[in-house]
Amino acid sequence: MNKDEMEKIYGKMSLDEIPWNMEIPPEALVDLVESGKVKACKTIDLGCGAGNYALYFASVGFDVTGLDISRSAIKIARANAKKKAVKCCFHAADVLGDLKEEKESFDFAYDWELLHHIFPEQRQQYVENLCRIIKPGGKYLSVCFSEKDKQFGRTGKYRETHLGTILYFSSEDEIRALFDPYFNIIELKTIEITGKYAPHIAVYAFMEKR
Repeated sequence: MNKDEMEKIYGKMSLDEIPWNMEIPPEALVDLVESGKVKACKTIDLGCGAGNYALYFASVGFDVTGLDISRSAIKIARANAKKKAVKCCFHAADVLGDLKEEKESFDFAYDWELLHHIFPEQRQQYVENLCRIIKPGGKYLSVCFSEKDKQFGRTGKYRETHLGTILYFSSEDEIRALFDPYFNIIELKTIEITGKYAPHIAVYAFMEKR
C-alpha cells in the first residue's frame, strides 16, 4: 500500500473517477446490520476512503471512527459527514504503522477491499495492529479481491490496475492461514460484489477475536 499513490488519487481525481468510491453501502455490509450479526457498537473502518460506509454505520447508530492513509481522503470524509449531518470521527493513519492515533479499542472493525492493497509480507504487521485495537470477542470483517477474479490481467497474484496501483489477489486458504491464529472464523466464502463498472469476485471473511 503506497501512501503517495493514494494521496495522488484522492487529491487529483474526482470521486466519480475513483473506481472503488461508491456512496451506497454494499449488500454484504448492510446484511451484517440487518441480520443482527453486528449490533450498534464502537466501530472502526480501516481504509475508509471518502467515508461512505463509515457514514452508513454511523447513520444507523454505530459509534464510528474511519482511518485512511490519505489525508485528502480524510478531508473529503469529514466534508461528507458535515454535509450529511452525521457524527463520525476520521483520522489520517497508516494501518501498517503503530496506530498510535487510536487510544481506545473497538467492538467491530472492518476493511472493505483494503487488504488487497497490503502485500503478503506486510500482512502479519497488519493483523498484529488489528489485534491491538479490537476487543476480545470483538467482530471483524475483511473483504478483498479473490484470485478467482478475472480483472486486471485476468490471472496472477499481483496485478496492475489502470490507475497504476498493484493489488494482491488472495485465496480463501491464504486468508484462513492469516487470521486463524488470532480469530475464530465465523464465515469464510467467495462472493460476487457489485462494482462501479462491473461485478467482481472477492474473499469474504467474518470472524471474532479470541
